[in-house]
Amino acid sequence: MPKLKTHSGAKKRFKLSKTGKVIRAHANKSHILNKKSTKRKRGLRKTTVADKTNVVAIKKLIPYK
Repeated sequence: MPKLKTHSGAKKRFKLSKTGKVIRAHANKSHILNKKSTKRKRGLRKTTVADKTNVVAIKKLIPYK
């Protein structure tokens, strides 16, 4: 089997935890931040686990991570 190419966009956006869960960043943190509360913006800094419906697809995009 030839080596698989890693999806360039996915490798920048996703990481795998030690247990194999897909870690992602929150959306809505790039612009139009005036109307968002400080508490909301602070919560968006943290990472979260990707939804289980997307995990299989994401793992195919980052085969060697």
